[in-house]
Amino acid sequence: MTTLWRCLIAILILAPALPGQALKQIAKIDLPGPKGQRFDYLTIDDEDRFLLSAHLGPGILYVIDMRTNKLVKAIPGVPGITGLEFVPETHKVYTSDWGEEKIGVVDLRSMTVVKRLATAAKPNGSTYATPFHKVYVSDTLGKAVAVVDVDKDEIVKTIEFASETGMPQYDSAARKVYVNLRNANEVAEVDPATDTILGKYPVDGCQFNHGMAVDSEHHRAFILCSGNRTFTVFGLDTHKSIAHLPMPAGADVVKFDPGLGRIYVACSSGFISVFQEQDADHFQKLEDFAVEKMVHSLAVDLASHRVYAPEQEENGRPVARMVVYDAVTTDRSKP
Repeated sequence: MTTLWRCLIAILILAPALPGQALKQIAKIDLPGPKGQRFDYLTIDDEDRFLLSAHLGPGILYVIDMRTNKLVKAIPGVPGITGLEFVPETHKVYTSDWGEEKIGVVDLRSMTVVKRLATAAKPNGSTYATPFHKVYVSDTLGKAVAVVDVDKDEIVKTIEFASETGMPQYDSAARKVYVNLRNANEVAEVDPATDTILGKYPVDGCQFNHGMAVDSEHHRAFILCSGNRTFTVFGLDTHKSIAHLPMPAGADVVKFDPGLGRIYVACSSGFISVFQEQDADHFQKLEDFAVEKMVHSLAVDLASHRVYAPEQEENGRPVARMVVYDAVTTDRSKP
C-alpha cells in the first residue's frame, strides 16, 4: 500500500462525523472466522478490558483487547454460540451454545472451555445477578430460564414459563431479575434470592418482546417489540409502558449507556437506532444510524462510551470483522 493511500484511509477513518450523526466509525478489526456467517451477542470484560464476541456460525468466541483493537484469542468449541455473560472476579464467561443445547463455562485465563452444562432448548440471552452469584440464561425454545451458580458452575434451578423466553436482565437497585415472555407480550419478575416468580406484567403496546436493557437507577426497562417495530420504555416499578418510539425492522439487541443516557438498538435491516433518555419519563430518538445489513448485535463500553458492532457482510460481500464507533455528543443528543 502506498503512502498516499495510507493517508487517504486515515483521513476517511478519522474524519469528523457528519452533522447530526450520533456515532463516528473509528476502527475495523478483521476476525479470522469464516466470512459471511452470523454473529450474535457481545459483552465487555471490564477487568481485562476485553471485548467478548460470539460468532454463532462457526462456533467461536473472540477475545479482543479494547486498548489495542487487536484479537487476543479465537476460542473454538462453543457450537452455535448465541449469548455470553462475563462474571467479574472469576475470569469466566458463560456461553449459550445452541448447537449442543449447553451452557459453556470458559476460563479466560486458559482461554478454554472448562465445563459444559446441559440445558433446555436454545440457550440464548443471559444476565448476571452479582450479589447472588448467579447467571440467568434464557432457554428461548425451552420456555425456561436456567439458573447457574457461578461458585459451583452448576445449574441449580430451571424456571419454567408458558411462553418462549427472551432476554433476561438484572435490576441492581431492585435486586430482581426480569425476563421477556415474548409470546405473551409480558415481563416476568423473578426474586434471585429464591428463584421464584413474583409476577408477570403485560407490556402495553408491545408485540413479541425479545431484546431488553435496564436502567436500574430509574427502574426502567428498554424493550424491543419486533412484532410491531416499537421501542418501548417500561416502568419496572409501575409495571406500565411509558413511551413508544418507532424502530427499523430486525431489532434484536439493545444496550444502555447510563453515562450518556443513550440507548442503542442493533437492527439487521441496516441501522443502529439511537435513543436519548432525557429523564425517567421522557425519551427521544436521535437517529437511525446507517450500518451494513445483518448487524443485529452490539456492545457498549461504559468507560470509553464506544460502541462495538460485528459485521458479516459489506454491500452484500461476505466479511468477518468488528467495527468500533465513538459516541458523538452534542447539545441535541445530551441535554
